Amino acid sequence: MSEGSLHRPLPVDAVPGWDIETDVAVIGFGASGACAALEAARGGARVTLFEMASGSGGASALSGGEIYIGGGTDVQRAAGFDDSIEALATYLKLAGGPDADVAKCDLYAAQSLDHFEWLKAQGVPYKGTFVPGKIIEPATDDTLIWSGSEEAWPYSEAAAPAPRGHVIQWEGWGGGRKLVDILERNVREAGVDVRTDARVLSLIADGARVAGLVVRIDNRLVHVRAGAVVICTGGFCMNTDMLRRYAPGALKLTDPIGENDNGSGILMGMSAGGDAIHMDEFFTTCPWIMPESLVKGIFVNSRGQRFINEDCYHGRVSRTMIDQPGDRVWLLVDNAIFARPIDLARIDIASVGETWEEVERDLGLPEDTLSATVRTFNRYAAEGHDPVCRKAAKWLKVLDEPPYAALELGFPGSYFSFFTLGGLSTAPSGEVLDRAGVPVSGLFAAGRATSGLPRSGHGYSSGMSLADCTFFGRKAGQAAAVAARAVVREEIVAA
Repeated sequence: MSEGSLHRPLPVDAVPGWDIETDVAVIGFGASGACAALEAARGGARVTLFEMASGSGGASALSGGEIYIGGGTDVQRAAGFDDSIEALATYLKLAGGPDADVAKCDLYAAQSLDHFEWLKAQGVPYKGTFVPGKIIEPATDDTLIWSGSEEAWPYSEAAAPAPRGHVIQWEGWGGGRKLVDILERNVREAGVDVRTDARVLSLIADGARVAGLVVRIDNRLVHVRAGAVVICTGGFCMNTDMLRRYAPGALKLTDPIGENDNGSGILMGMSAGGDAIHMDEFFTTCPWIMPESLVKGIFVNSRGQRFINEDCYHGRVSRTMIDQPGDRVWLLVDNAIFARPIDLARIDIASVGETWEEVERDLGLPEDTLSATVRTFNRYAAEGHDPVCRKAAKWLKVLDEPPYAALELGFPGSYFSFFTLGGLSTAPSGEVLDRAGVPVSGLFAAGRATSGLPRSGHGYSSGMSLADCTFFGRKAGQAAAVAARAVVREEIVAA
């Protein structure tokens, strides 16, 4: 057989002949693959890009087109925000969790402003206006939003808050499609050979070096010789077997964000010796913060206990929900702040009562659990602080205006979109690392096929994934072009 598998590369001596020869082979045509291909081509490499679907897209095209950028962009300054590289780097490290990639955080922060200028130079439009308040993504074509937990504890104590979500100019939700279209146009103009409906079956290995790909195109095997390979295939949120093995917590959820996020690239990278790290991590959100008055409510779990400061980023709130016992949580509100969440959220009204004790009984909770939680919260909210969960004072409201309601968020039924964050371990250059931290020769990766800049579901902020995909996709493409040239030189010397 001359096709190998996702779990075992095809040895180069088993290749019957080379059908395609290229300097850099890129797998996947989302934002990371597009940026990798573009920068490799501009670095002088012959680039062939393989995409299993019939066109560009991936999870990037399903996004809002928001990129997490800071350090003092022109948009931030125009809106009156004084951000710094140091504050951005500190926030990124906190958001990255206990094993944040410090080198990537520092590099991205240091070059964030240059990356923003690079995006604009590609033709990505930004209106340059700021939208205040807590929103998921703007329905208008404005640019700057608060897209994380910057103003919430514990982040606000360590890094000066500033809004850093920079959204492509686009009316309505879903600007990611426009972003990918712009990148695709540039990729094709740069002369990249784009092959769609092309399923990569395995890597090809020449000893310890990755030397190419086996691809199925038009129902036949195509053997691709490459000086370097860049994996940009996305995560594994659509692979139930991988979720069960690596991220079982995500099995509570039913709304993956992706197109072909089946983990194939991660498995191929592992087959060549690449290390896969933080595979249990995933992002999830239920968009409950619209309208934002609900942030003044409090969440309780099946024991009637609070578990989060509700003013932090909606994804952090949602990810913490999944850690709670049982299969649901409730948002407690009074008549003054009650509003129906958007239909997309699929949030039900579980109970309405004239007293919190009545709501407690309705939900089947033990006596003096939920009601005690509300009494404690109200006592301190009346004093203007929240020593239990540290919600900021501007979001505190005594819940004392009946009728009272409990809004139910059920993990199987409510809309909890999710995608995975674990993947191949990479250097900031995009080189795939083995378990000893040594680069796998000839192999690079970027985007959600890696454990990159956003590697903690509890710390994620909107725009971090596209930031990671575009910035480190560029780095991987640049480094792959250099590596491919080195292989050519070695072959010339050997000849």
